[in-house]
Amino acid sequence: MPSLSGSFPLGMWQLAALAVLVVCAVAGSVYLARKHLNDDTGLPDAVFWDSFAGLAVVVPAVILPSLASPWAGMMLGLLAAGTAVAAYRLAPGLISRQGARRTSREAVTADEAAAALHRRVLERWQRYELDPGYCIDFPAMSDPRQPETAALIKAMKAAERLSAGHRRDGNDAGYVPAVRRLEQALAEAERAAGVNLNASLLS
Repeated sequence: MPSLSGSFPLGMWQLAALAVLVVCAVAGSVYLARKHLNDDTGLPDAVFWDSFAGLAVVVPAVILPSLASPWAGMMLGLLAAGTAVAAYRLAPGLISRQGARRTSREAVTADEAAAALHRRVLERWQRYELDPGYCIDFPAMSDPRQPETAALIKAMKAAERLSAGHRRDGNDAGYVPAVRRLEQALAEAERAAGVNLNASLLS
């Protein structure tokens, strides 16, 4: 019976290279197929092409060596089947961990954007407290008896409290919406006080 090593120069190296190719192709196609299946849209076309691409690589890598050595083909076939089973079982955990890391990165980005917005909103509000001209022109912005100003002060305290908790614990999901409410409360207070919002934002 002819062997792969007897039929080709450096047959063992060729067999090792084919084994690596089979493992990578099977693992990659199974992982991508499971990932696309887990998507909200299902992406059936993507699953088909993932499977087709994997088979287009694996089938020749198994069949062609088997023509020279049935044992080599059998070994590669078993390797492909074992890799497919292992990848099918391990893929959900890997996809879940990748999703968690992606969610964490998105949360960090959202927190950084919220912190920057928080600073801008506070700087915008401080003009009505520190600039004499703004204090004279818009006294309602410093008057807590005004409903909009009272709501602004309340939103400011809530955002500051959540900001302190977020800096301490790093996991306060309420910080981002609190900053958005603060920005909206400031806009409403300015509107009620007669501030030209376009001019205020540009200055």
